[in-house]
Amino acid sequence: MNEATRGVGHLFVISAPSGAGKTSLVRALVARTADLSVSVSHTTRARRDGETDGTDYHFVDAPTFERMAGNGEFLEHATVFDHAYGTSRAAVSARLEQGVDVILEIDWQGARRIRAAVPDAISVFVLPPSVAELEHRLRGRGDAEAGIARRMRDAVREMSHYEEYDYLVVNDDFDAALAALTAIVGASRVRREVQRQ
Repeated sequence: MNEATRGVGHLFVISAPSGAGKTSLVRALVARTADLSVSVSHTTRARRDGETDGTDYHFVDAPTFERMAGNGEFLEHATVFDHAYGTSRAAVSARLEQGVDVILEIDWQGARRIRAAVPDAISVFVLPPSVAELEHRLRGRGDAEAGIARRMRDAVREMSHYEEYDYLVVNDDFDAALAALTAIVGASRVRREVQRQ
């Protein structure tokens, strides 16, 4: 992946426990920021109502995913909530080489693999204001009780890895959290190494 890091684009890794508001923040960030895109992951999970193949995810069956992983087509891949997710190496490299900054929305396992493969990736962890608020948000989604309990358990484990990230953004106030993410992207674009190019 060293070839991709020689491009102008930056690679951002954004992680958060389920219910912290990461997806909404990333959508708003991309909508207001030029030359910034979100990598579309491959997944073996079923498509949900309203999701579009190729936009939300690339939906593939398990044998296809395993073949792609075996061929080294993923920059990182992991199993989350019993489904496999992977980031296309070729797609990310192409965007970075075009000078477009790329966001990966992945969990701490994937983030750890990305940092090993791309040491200059910029990592951000989005935290809820409290565990109680996180549970409140998950309950507001209308998930089954068993699913909420599992997501809460996984969220606590996910949040224990926040120290591995470059930046922490607490999503207590959406506009403030979005401003913080915007500042992180903006600062990365005016680093000395980038301006020298």
